[in-house]
Amino acid sequence: MLYGKSDRQEADYLEPIFGSEMEGKDLPKYRLNDQSIEPRIAYQLIQDELLDEGNARQNLSTFCQTYMEPEAIQLMSQTLEKNVIDKSEYPRTAEIENRCVNMIANLWHAPDDFTGTSTIGSSEACMLAGMAMKFRWRENAQKQGLAMDRKPNLIISSGYQVCWEKFCVYWDIELRTVPIDEAHLSLDLDQVMDLVDDYTIGIVGILGITYTGCYDDIKGLDALVEAHNQTSQFPLGIHVDAASGGFYAPFLSPDLVWDFQLKNVVSINASGHKYGLVYPGVGWVIWREQRFLPEELVFKVSYLGGELPTMAINFSHSASQLLGQYYNFIRYGFEGYRLIHERTHKVALYLAQAIEDTGFFTLINRGEELPLVCYQLKDPDKIQWTLYDLADRLLMRGWQVPAYPLPKNLDQLVIQRLVVRGDFGMNMANDFIQDLNAALAELQQAHLRYHEKKEIKRYGFTH
Repeated sequence: MLYGKSDRQEADYLEPIFGSEMEGKDLPKYRLNDQSIEPRIAYQLIQDELLDEGNARQNLSTFCQTYMEPEAIQLMSQTLEKNVIDKSEYPRTAEIENRCVNMIANLWHAPDDFTGTSTIGSSEACMLAGMAMKFRWRENAQKQGLAMDRKPNLIISSGYQVCWEKFCVYWDIELRTVPIDEAHLSLDLDQVMDLVDDYTIGIVGILGITYTGCYDDIKGLDALVEAHNQTSQFPLGIHVDAASGGFYAPFLSPDLVWDFQLKNVVSINASGHKYGLVYPGVGWVIWREQRFLPEELVFKVSYLGGELPTMAINFSHSASQLLGQYYNFIRYGFEGYRLIHERTHKVALYLAQAIEDTGFFTLINRGEELPLVCYQLKDPDKIQWTLYDLADRLLMRGWQVPAYPLPKNLDQLVIQRLVVRGDFGMNMANDFIQDLNAALAELQQAHLRYHEKKEIKRYGFTH
């Protein structure tokens, strides 16, 4: 008998997985099983259910991290049960969150009176920053006697991430967008202030536009906002959505001025699960001074024997990603992050050149800011396939490479985008280029054969 197991348990354990009763049935999908099943079999059934999904490492459409070191995974797996919100029960975890906030604030040149918090991701962080802007505007509007019969508005480039659209819907804000065009693939500073009025709660600058990877000129925007604030009763603040660039620019572009070094940048968010190199589920938001986070948004909750200040929207969630972030900070340090991102940058430039060398594409972004490579077809009228066809061909080899139209004003332009992450090395880049060239050859040959058959049918040619 197996130690500690009854005869029945032993029989269940020794039963071959693929000879079991449950492996002879369809996996329960929309209602619970009537009975429990053996853990090995439950594991195998679910693992098999995921077989036809893509390999995350080959997913070149996502910014989200797809590799962490085994030691980080072990640490995270050992802390899944810790509840971040329960600071009285897990005070050391709370202290680690505080350390991370301080490290990030230091990285972004925050003054001494900063405040901040971890979040589930940048979407929650953006919601918090947006609410803080709305509350500050509303307080000032009431002091100034402004009529409250209109929606307040928020200004952002049309290359925004959808979380900003959600924020404006959820909190009844008018979203005013500055269109992008071929000459302005980031925020157009010649137009942005034309959208400002007394009901503007703030302007969002993006450090890494999702579509193209371009950085908004935050320093130039700061100068415009400063000039406005000198004469207006309704001063503006800038929130920097640095979801992608916040953990990249400080290491690769240390001379770029975009953060709290600028007077009118009042808050910044970033995703720890992008170039912070943590698995999905952690973000950060920092305010330059505590006065920029209205007191109404900070709640003191009596919870499990202690009083707890909380400013996040989400409540209970696991500490594992937060501790994974701290692991990376301790493990890599500034120089480690710089080395990883520098190599990532070189891979992006290599990919850009190799893609251009195929002769089929015009590059939109070479990866000189964020390591994104964006391109369009050079002569779409001269070939019989599209970027969507190419995406399908690459998917046959496991590569997930999205093709999509740009936002309004440029929505007639379809591009393809590669996101180079920290786990995408030169060896994988060479594999991708090899598969890309093979896919291009197949597309060219496939359409040649197609047209050849049409000609045979039309003219009755025989071989």
